[in-house]
Amino acid sequence: MMPGSHAFLSASSSHRWLHCSPSARLEQAFEDRSSEAAAEGTAAHELCEYKLRRALRLQAEMPVSPYWCEEMDGHTDGYVEFVLETLAEARTHCTDPVVRIEQRLDFSDYVIEGFGTGDCVIIADDTLYVIDFKYGQGVLVESENNPQMMLYALGAIKLFGPLYDFRQVSLSIYQPRRQNLSTWNIPVNDLLTWAEDVLKPAAKLAYEGKGEYCPGEWCRFCRASVLCRARAEEKLRLARYEFRKPPLLTDPEIGEILGKLDDLTHWANEIKGYALQQAISGKEWHGWKLVEGRSNRRYTDEAAVEKTVTDAGYDPYERKLLGITAMQKLLGKARFEELLAAYIEKPQGKPTLVPESDKRPAMNTAEHDFMEENDNE
Repeated sequence: MMPGSHAFLSASSSHRWLHCSPSARLEQAFEDRSSEAAAEGTAAHELCEYKLRRALRLQAEMPVSPYWCEEMDGHTDGYVEFVLETLAEARTHCTDPVVRIEQRLDFSDYVIEGFGTGDCVIIADDTLYVIDFKYGQGVLVESENNPQMMLYALGAIKLFGPLYDFRQVSLSIYQPRRQNLSTWNIPVNDLLTWAEDVLKPAAKLAYEGKGEYCPGEWCRFCRASVLCRARAEEKLRLARYEFRKPPLLTDPEIGEILGKLDDLTHWANEIKGYALQQAISGKEWHGWKLVEGRSNRRYTDEAAVEKTVTDAGYDPYERKLLGITAMQKLLGKARFEELLAAYIEKPQGKPTLVPESDKRPAMNTAEHDFMEENDNE
């Protein structure tokens, strides 16, 4: 993986600065605090790179990380399998496709000082494949009209375009922890038109810190979001519904609220978290005080507890059946299916309200089933 350096207008943050151009400069006043999830994601990417290089018989140095686990091992294997499947597809119309792993991509023709790193780029004559591995499980990421992927494609076209006559770009996101595999194709001419008409002017505004603040779901990845006044005003406008009894809300109002509740809750938790950290640092909030929360008992020396209980004639451990993932790892996939397939079931998931854009099929409600039965009579 390439040395850690980030463009001011990075591809990974493009979804935000394309919608809210002044946020790019605004968040510069806030410290970039790497999260545990980000460190885990970096480890997963390093493992992906190593495994893919090995699969392609390229030189690879084994990385080491405390975040490696059985789950990550399985998901990174799946990513390599997907890349190899894509490479096999490329070979159906190109005799010698070229694979680039962790390729630095320069898209500064459209975004001032813009560059990024593509997880995997496959060049196959007139088709360019760009594949991105997402280890996060919080937000489902789609490839269609995904600006990060489109920026990577622009960088790849700039780098390899002088040698190849690209007609089409295939953008794929592999997000295993969300069971998400998303691929979207776009003609190169359409991509270049978007870059000139949409990307370039928006990037110029963002670089200069100009434009209008525009709160939205992209705010959750902005370092300034906790204190952003535009976002607070937008969330507080939703709070006006609190002054009306639920029975008085109309169906359209309920629908509007449902679409904003997740982000509203996220924003509220961010405010609470920020206020808590400031209080711990010594700040006093009028009407609030810092107290010690509840805690649970724990052993100070597990080895000593084990010996003491064993010497007293008791067994300090409980036996527990291995989980399905661990059992499959123990037996191997083929043996697991042979021995245990008859004893495995996947219960129906708990009903959840999601936007219509969600790819999962709608559930049949009892009322829907009753109506179908009446229609068949």
